[in-house]
Amino acid sequence: MSSPTTKKPKGREAPAGAPTTDDFLGGRLSVIQPRGGHRAGSDAVFLAAAVPARQGQRVLDVGAGVGVAGLCLLARVPGIALTAVEIDAKLCALAAKNAARNGFGEQVQIINADVTSPGKTLRAAGLIGESYDQIIANPPFYAEGSVRAAPDRSRAAAHVMDDGGLAAWLRFFAAMAAPKALLTLIHRPECLGELSRLLDGRFGAAVIFPLFARRGEPATRIIVRAEKGSRAGLSLLPGLILHEEDGSYTVEAEAVLRGGEALDFGGSSKRKGRRLGG
Repeated sequence: MSSPTTKKPKGREAPAGAPTTDDFLGGRLSVIQPRGGHRAGSDAVFLAAAVPARQGQRVLDVGAGVGVAGLCLLARVPGIALTAVEIDAKLCALAAKNAARNGFGEQVQIINADVTSPGKTLRAAGLIGESYDQIIANPPFYAEGSVRAAPDRSRAAAHVMDDGGLAAWLRFFAAMAAPKALLTLIHRPECLGELSRLLDGRFGAAVIFPLFARRGEPATRIIVRAEKGSRAGLSLLPGLILHEEDGSYTVEAEAVLRGGEALDFGGSSKRKGRRLGG
């Protein structure tokens, strides 16, 4: 989901109705996206920048869309094994094409599945419980009935969560995460209370990283990182300001969006005794 406070990635001209080809990370990634419906934007880039993955780890990208977040992570961290799960079969096909066109085809597994399905169904699709060191997600931001759904079904599904859907996603995260694994997700600040409640008992040591459109304005997004099984409390970081007063990106935001750099969580993922599963 693209943030309404940030510019769209650079796209190349395409005939009406045809997919577009968009550049991310200053042109390091070239991504095919549907012209209409759900399109990835800066949220996916910032999500990837918040993930402290290491070479050799297994990463699960949930609600992957056309694969932008996972590809941004692969561009920064070589040698990870990425599994991308997405409910929309057409987006899965584009995600596979995008992985191949950017040289990551052998490192990416694409799974077409509904994460709210029973465990037996998920296992049959190739999703193995407690086997991922990092879980990343950009879930639908809005509860059913809280906003007017888009006429495009793909776009509506990407932005509106069914009643009880966020709880089902959290159960899925917990089921898939290895012991001590990290969950990193991006969401709206208004959902922090619900997220905190759903994380309780599953993931702890939550770190909140706000994204602010401009200095002095409320946050438009929060990135939440938490550790499976931890009982440590929540902490709030200063976050990142995206735009200067003239609308241009701040140097720090440019470093992420164009330079592919990681967000600075101040060593929060290196707490004493930390060990990733797997």
